[in-house]
Amino acid sequence: MKSFFELASERYSVRAYSSQPIEQDKLDKILEVGRLAPTAHNDQPQRIKVITDPAELAKVDECTRCRFGAPTVLLICYDKDVCWKRSFDSALSGEVDASIVTTSMMMMAQELGLGTCWVMYFDPAKTSEIFALPDNIVPVAMLPVGYPADNAAPSERHASRLDLASILL
Repeated sequence: MKSFFELASERYSVRAYSSQPIEQDKLDKILEVGRLAPTAHNDQPQRIKVITDPAELAKVDECTRCRFGAPTVLLICYDKDVCWKRSFDSALSGEVDASIVTTSMMMMAQELGLGTCWVMYFDPAKTSEIFALPDNIVPVAMLPVGYPADNAAPSERHASRLDLASILL
């Protein structure tokens, strides 16, 4: 089994997927990791819509051009009525919680030999309307998931990283 460092080093944003469906046991593991992910105050406000049906995937395509042919898309949201609220300024933890959940699922997919691409390029209001999300559910990310296509490769910018000293304050 690969170490977390190896998984993080090898992972890249997949922008071309094969049509091969994801096995249910792999999808279940990804979702379980999303359930186990840490959230503020352990309030667990994450809400995840699993999208595999072709008609539903067509709705994703109405919301973003960034599905890249993935056979599965996870729409990661948070329930603003459930998430923790910081007492100092009333900031909600929902976006951070959903981001932690998304990252955890993304890395689980990597361990399982699947590719992902974190997508934030969508209109949240349009997405909420198209998927008939209740007013208290806020979409944060879409996570296309699937087997990388034979021609999938990291973008030219993938290996461009600041040195460690540049990111430390």
